[in-house]
Amino acid sequence: MSLTPPAAVIVLAAGQGTRMRSATPKVLHPIGGRSLLGHVLATARDLSPGRVAVVVRHERDQVAAHVQELDPAALIADQDEVPGTGRAVECGLSILDSAAQPAGSAGGVQGPVVILAGDVPLLDSGTLTALLEAHHTDGNAVTVLTTNLTDPSGYGRVVRDGGGQVAKIVEQKDATAAELEISEINSSVYVMEAAVLRGALGRLDRDNAQGEVYLTDVIELARADGGAVRALATEDPILVEGVNDRVQLATLGAELNRRVVTAWMESGVSVVDPATTWIDVDVQIEQDVTLLPGTQLHGGTQIASGAVVGPDSTLTDVVIGAGARVTRTHGSSSRIDAGATVGPFTYLRPGAHLGERGKLGAFVEVKNSEIGNGSKVPHLSYIGDATIGEETNIGAASVTVNYDGVHKHRTVIGSHARTGADNMFVAPVEVGDGAYTGAGTVLRRDVPAGALGVSGGSQRNIEGWTISRRPGTAAAEAAQRAAQDRGDAADQHDDD
Repeated sequence: MSLTPPAAVIVLAAGQGTRMRSATPKVLHPIGGRSLLGHVLATARDLSPGRVAVVVRHERDQVAAHVQELDPAALIADQDEVPGTGRAVECGLSILDSAAQPAGSAGGVQGPVVILAGDVPLLDSGTLTALLEAHHTDGNAVTVLTTNLTDPSGYGRVVRDGGGQVAKIVEQKDATAAELEISEINSSVYVMEAAVLRGALGRLDRDNAQGEVYLTDVIELARADGGAVRALATEDPILVEGVNDRVQLATLGAELNRRVVTAWMESGVSVVDPATTWIDVDVQIEQDVTLLPGTQLHGGTQIASGAVVGPDSTLTDVVIGAGARVTRTHGSSSRIDAGATVGPFTYLRPGAHLGERGKLGAFVEVKNSEIGNGSKVPHLSYIGDATIGEETNIGAASVTVNYDGVHKHRTVIGSHARTGADNMFVAPVEVGDGAYTGAGTVLRRDVPAGALGVSGGSQRNIEGWTISRRPGTAAAEAAQRAAQDRGDAADQHDDD
């Protein structure tokens, strides 16, 4: 029998996060390709809850806009001036109740409510599912996720009674010396029955060292009302670790990446140097891909089987086909089809699409362009706003001149064309199928299929120019010596 999803999830994202020392709200700082809050919202949705509410206050508009971007169905609850997690949950439950009932009727959310902190990014849905199962199986009023730490300093301590139930949770500032010796800590992750929560919240006070409304006080009230309060302890403390400063942000980011990289290796991806490989959580990689050192894969990047990426490549939202090779490349929002090769030192800007067996070589930049199957841009070129057909070769140092200062224009080059080195394609311009262009050509007019396009007049040499126009320079002296050598050689020839 499958587990019934929770009635609701409340995510607490109202804190200021002063220790981050940042203009960006703490919960919006990213790791692994998502904000801290984004990780929590994704985990919440994995539980298939009836509703999700996010409680906001500090930088309210910025956080609320981010929530609506990630999860438009989520409800936004505003916490007022009353401080504390208890008040935050009360505000969240209030908006959930309002959404759950028709106007003017009684009632509200019924069933288990999961409560999450918005700065705990590694917590996974599997752990929360186990918490919900324990809550359901034991018939608890409240179920708390806990863990044991060698150094529990700073965390609320879980005080159990003789029967193993949770008697109370004591914040560090309110704990006795004996309670401070407890190693089991509160993760701030709970499942609470909505009716229990609703009945207890109105009785909470601020009689504590911090003058806040503690959500943890619900536990004692639930016990006093005859409810069962139990804890499920996770053996993986990192899952419930929150972020309070940038040191913790980096630590959790590295640990998340380690777990992501390990998971991909276990699924059949070769990662040559895990320590220098970074993979965002939304990246998709098929079996038998090889990632070389210094590879960073971000966003929605997808890599098909047999592809090799790296070393030293950073790709964001790039789709790579089977067997392709991408070396020392920086790319975003681009596509590389099967069997193609890119790099080294290639820059793929949004809209770049290289067809099967195509090649983009050293120091090539491509933007908003379609490059057909088997076509090559091997060296030192810029291809922007262009369409290139199949099996075409673009000569070294070529540029599609796409911008006239006001508008962008498109270059079209057909299939099986051969363009010379140092060509300038002044768009809009079209080169037909099978056409050739000469080296150094500036193309301002279309080249018909099968034609040769050239520009410029015959070469003209002005003898003695350096000696007469640049006297006293090293170049002039070298030219003078060369002229003297030529004269000596001519005299020798006459003597012979």
